[in-house]
Amino acid sequence: MSADLVRQIAGTILEGFDRHFSLFQEITRAAKARFEAADWEGEDAARRERIGYYDLRVTEAIDDLSRRFDLGKLDARLWQDIKRWYMWLLYDHKQPELAESFYNSVFCRLFDRSYYNNDHIFVKPGRAIDYLDMDAPAYTGYYPDQAGLRDTFRSILHGFDLQLPWEDLERDLDLIVESFRPALQPDAAPAPHRQLHVVSSLFFRNKAAYIVGRAVVGVDSQPFVVPLLINDDMQLYVDTILTEADDLALIFSFTRAYFMVNTEVPSGLIAFLQSILPSKTRADLYTSIGFQKQGKTLFYREFLHHLRHSGDKLVTAPGIRGMVMCVFTLPSYPYVFKVIKDHFGAPKNIDRATVRRRYRMVKLHDRVGRMADTWEFSHVAFPVDRFSDELLDELRREIASNLHIDGDSVIIRHLYIERRMLPFNIFIDHADDDMLGRGVTSYGNAVKEMLAANIFPGDMLLKNFGVTRHNRVVFYDYDEVCRMDEIRIRAMPAPRTAEEEMASEPWFHVGDNDFFPQQFESFVASQPRFREKFLTRHSELLDPAYWRQVQDDIRRRKRYDVFPYQQHKRFCHRYRARCSALARRAEASGPPPTPF
Repeated sequence: MSADLVRQIAGTILEGFDRHFSLFQEITRAAKARFEAADWEGEDAARRERIGYYDLRVTEAIDDLSRRFDLGKLDARLWQDIKRWYMWLLYDHKQPELAESFYNSVFCRLFDRSYYNNDHIFVKPGRAIDYLDMDAPAYTGYYPDQAGLRDTFRSILHGFDLQLPWEDLERDLDLIVESFRPALQPDAAPAPHRQLHVVSSLFFRNKAAYIVGRAVVGVDSQPFVVPLLINDDMQLYVDTILTEADDLALIFSFTRAYFMVNTEVPSGLIAFLQSILPSKTRADLYTSIGFQKQGKTLFYREFLHHLRHSGDKLVTAPGIRGMVMCVFTLPSYPYVFKVIKDHFGAPKNIDRATVRRRYRMVKLHDRVGRMADTWEFSHVAFPVDRFSDELLDELRREIASNLHIDGDSVIIRHLYIERRMLPFNIFIDHADDDMLGRGVTSYGNAVKEMLAANIFPGDMLLKNFGVTRHNRVVFYDYDEVCRMDEIRIRAMPAPRTAEEEMASEPWFHVGDNDFFPQQFESFVASQPRFREKFLTRHSELLDPAYWRQVQDDIRRRKRYDVFPYQQHKRFCHRYRARCSALARRAEASGPPPTPF
């Protein structure tokens, strides 16, 4: 066996990964220039393009291997040696965990799943990643006891070298200090252990740049996030400072687009993020910054670990069974597994390829906090003895073409994995009046925000929405989604005769892309309590004029602002209120005693 061949194949795979990471970083670093130019269309295009980079680079690496080497039938000993040499090549590498996942992707595209074990791929990590960022720390330290909190934040805001003027920097610093000073325990004596740690790169997403950091006071740590926005005059302003755990979790939610954040050592950044977001797994965090393939790798490792340390059975997920997907879950694990059925009942008139395209569409789209992200897997093996008898019988009936039982393993050839949520129809059955009111508001807002983002959900029945642990209503059924500007909004024609008025079927022509907003009420009519609150809070969703206005705005490229935090936390409400109060005081008694 040629040692030279082993080195060449391993080196070729690593070259493929290095090319991928270089291109990934190039498009990511350019987010700063796009932000400074307010090039929101360009940012959308870059986000969609970057998602496809990984699969393209894996394909390129396989093509390169195929041209240079006769891979043919797998030589088990050869590929064990290739894996060991690849591990050696990663000794001084700054992204070894990502490179291992890339190796897995290449190998799994080339060979049968019977070889998907730790002898041939990185089922377990082969390289320790702790402290890889020692030479290039993920964050910068600041000392507010020396410079003062105000000047410290001034240095932080200037530290990213943004090439735009500030709308009113002194005002923003006032509001930051006023909001954040309690976190630093100002009554304590100055001490060298009081620090601010700020991630060295901004986090770009949509129309915002986020500063992410933590205050360290002794053994205590207080996370914070500062969103920066651009006004119509191309000036920067601080929109707020967020310190509550739920707010930070929502910013890094699985319902939002991936961040653009520049990092040469992703493991160092992830370690920092996990310190301020303990409720998020490393799989969640890698995915949130665009390394979704690494997120998949970590998820699967965590799932295998959980299977070995639990004993409950996989069962059908709670809720009304869908017509397109079989959905099952492990009760002790907070995810669901979704598999496309072999056949769809009426009135569904789509096929498997269409469903996959629509799930891909949502993956590439801005999910505006209202659509769940999914991980897509192929050839996933589950222990057969972990399935309930009822679920296994259901899968044999519904997904036979996608199912293979190999000894003690159930192999599913293609599936989606998604965060488990409480189905909204179950939520409202058990909600008290206050919770129901908030649920109705969130449901209507979810629909409106998806429409504004150019997503038409299609089937808006309550069962197709879920409730997260933050009590946000999120859409998760994508087999009927399309672009909002692709549908035709129609008003219901008035019946001309008594027969037409009493007809059980439409007496007028309905096209495939026609939608009648007046029929929206039918989605919620079966729940009288829900219907009453819906009509009070969201009656405009029954008005064709509202829908047409949204379509007109989309076609005119108007971009709605959808914030990943509550509106009342924005600074603008505070200084506008102050301005109004000061103006009234000035009108009554002359200039205010102190400048604003």
